[in-house]
Amino acid sequence: MPNARTTAGRVLHGSALGRPDLRIDQYDGHWLVQTRDGDFPDELRGITPGLARSLWWKRLDKTSKTAPQWIEGEGLEKKFLVAENDARYAIDFQAGYSQGLFLDQRLNREKLSRRTQSGDRILNCFSYTCSFSVVAALAGAITSSMDLSRRYLDWGKENFLLNQLPPDDHFFCKGDVMDWLKRFARQGRRFNGVILDPPTFSRNGKKVFKVEKNYAELVQLAATLLNEDGGWLLCSTNHHSLQEWSFETMLYEGIDMAGRNLVKSEAGEMPPEFVGDDYLKSFWLDVE
Repeated sequence: MPNARTTAGRVLHGSALGRPDLRIDQYDGHWLVQTRDGDFPDELRGITPGLARSLWWKRLDKTSKTAPQWIEGEGLEKKFLVAENDARYAIDFQAGYSQGLFLDQRLNREKLSRRTQSGDRILNCFSYTCSFSVVAALAGAITSSMDLSRRYLDWGKENFLLNQLPPDDHFFCKGDVMDWLKRFARQGRRFNGVILDPPTFSRNGKKVFKVEKNYAELVQLAATLLNEDGGWLLCSTNHHSLQEWSFETMLYEGIDMAGRNLVKSEAGEMPPEFVGDDYLKSFWLDVE
């Protein structure tokens, strides 16, 4: 990587070099350097032009919404495109903490493409810019995407258009995911699969969502919406301090509370370039 089908991914995961504070991601040749400790590594200066089209830097701090800082090379004043397994996504280096595509979920998006059949109904909760929805729609699914942010849902619609997918053929739901899941249950809505990849912490007015406290309830509500003859859940979290066994226990608890039966549980994988850090925990759950 990169190749003709995928032009975005991790270049360097610093744990492999004894630099756990260092990450380098590239988006179509534009390198985003991320450090938790210290400023931009001066030893990386001067690699453009040639190795990279441009260099950018930001701190690994989820509490900061600051956009990456330009270091050298090409400037980026508007969105640009990357490809992942032939799907196209808009990337924005001026957008703040995240640039529009979570690179560590690439293998789960690949698996979603393989598992989705034409005509499936797929619900993508906490959808951000709708990358999972794009993959499912390309496989022929009718998708519903939920997010608190109208801006991100509009970005998702832009991603649909980039892939020649008419947004009007799909559903985009702005608001609190828990509220939407309860509303769908009252309406009798049913889905073949539900994707749950919430932030570790979020606040909507007086409502607070915490993975370690609320994930079981989230799974319960989602499992209730699966087809009566069964379906699947993709459950994911990047909560660093949450142990995998504890996360998995919450998933099983939620399925039990929904009165559903777990048929199969399969752990998801991180892309191989994310060496030395297993923070992302994900499970594919087949439920009946």
